[in-house]
Amino acid sequence: MNGDWLLLGRDGRLSVYLPSNDTALWRAERMPAGAWEAPRRVGGDQELSPGSLAAGRGSDGYTHLVAWRPTGSHRCDLVHTTHFRPLLAPLDWQPAGHPDKQGDRTGTPAVAVDAQGRAHVFVRDQGGRMSMVAQREKGGWAPWRDLEGSGVLESPTAVTTRSGLVEVYAPVRDGILHWRQEKPGTRMVLGELLDVPVRPGTLRALATSEEHTTVFYTDDDTGELCALRPGGKPAPLLPAAGPGPVAAVRTVIDGHDCTLVAQRAAGSGRVAFAAYPSELEELGADWTESGPALPPDATVSLAQDATGRLVAATLSPSTGQLLLSRRKDETGLALGAWGAV
Repeated sequence: MNGDWLLLGRDGRLSVYLPSNDTALWRAERMPAGAWEAPRRVGGDQELSPGSLAAGRGSDGYTHLVAWRPTGSHRCDLVHTTHFRPLLAPLDWQPAGHPDKQGDRTGTPAVAVDAQGRAHVFVRDQGGRMSMVAQREKGGWAPWRDLEGSGVLESPTAVTTRSGLVEVYAPVRDGILHWRQEKPGTRMVLGELLDVPVRPGTLRALATSEEHTTVFYTDDDTGELCALRPGGKPAPLLPAAGPGPVAAVRTVIDGHDCTLVAQRAAGSGRVAFAAYPSELEELGADWTESGPALPPDATVSLAQDATGRLVAATLSPSTGQLLLSRRKDETGLALGAWGAV
């Protein structure tokens, strides 16, 4: 799953989205902070390519999902659906095309949603260049665009700024490439290479202020979890707790605007949390572990509920077990007991 999979809907209910073999499933709260519905299939009976699901949430509270769908022998295309309300089924999957017009799966997609509610889908093409397709304002899809930038590796990460502009980061052999919109509805612009030893498959981006987005990644030389903003220098935070990308969210802790990151710890199998004042990485951070030991394939996602309370979730595809914890009404980052959903 590329992107956050625990998301707050427009009606104040939380939903989770999860790949399951050749399909995608979703679950939702029956009422805010209440019991949960049983898992339901996304988008009807269409078959999806395993491990290809990406998710993004718009400021309107609608969730956009993108995945690869097999269409024949060594042939796939990307499909998209929108989920308007947690208790209503998502729309059926609709084709979004292929960066090379036709062919096999080319890479893991990423999706972000602009201020006008339009999904922007990013994926590398067969030649290793970044491609994108965006929804038109009046429906349908604009033509695919070649964003250039050679040598793109797996799992780009897309993010929407606080002002509703879309950005995307992608790992390459020599660092991280970064594209951004300069104005609403304009073409993505490729910036300078972020020259860092990035471990592929570890990128996660977050809007950390009104002006900036921050990309988190694991340094391939040191194993440190680092934070980087275009035009700035990489800031090592602490040793990565485990493989893959961290989950990240901005939240208020004791009156301070903080960035919280979380990851399954490879050693203990528990969820490790670290928080620091947003964009002040030089102050450092420390991991604090919580909850039970989880299977190696378990991932973590973070969100805030309709009241602004922090919610953490873990999901293991091999067991299907979904665990949830909410922050207590106490000082510091105090989480309640983890419970199975």
